[in-house]
Amino acid sequence: MLITPAFAQTSTAAAGGTGALIAQIAPLVLIFAVFYFLLIRPQQKRMKEHKAKLEAVKKGDQVITGGGLVGKVVRVDEVYVDVELGQGLKVKAVKSTLSDVLTPGALPAAND
Repeated sequence: MLITPAFAQTSTAAAGGTGALIAQIAPLVLIFAVFYFLLIRPQQKRMKEHKAKLEAVKKGDQVITGGGLVGKVVRVDEVYVDVELGQGLKVKAVKSTLSDVLTPGALPAAND
């Protein structure tokens, strides 16, 4: 008879412990889900779009370099891009450091 109440107490404590564990983990899972859908997923989407833009760079495109220089692409390589910044002024830039590829006739977006 003494053993039966002891088992009853441990089984009740174990059931309450599982509920308490779920109650502690649920907010963490919810926070991770919010971070994923509001921060991580949109950033991955932007990175994928940016990578696709850089892969599609071709001769004649207008680009913005990482340093903020705007120029016209003269030559495209696997790794490098020759950019003409002005009449007779050409620079070689690493393709992955280009920040944007502008559409023809579009002005660069101003960051206010």
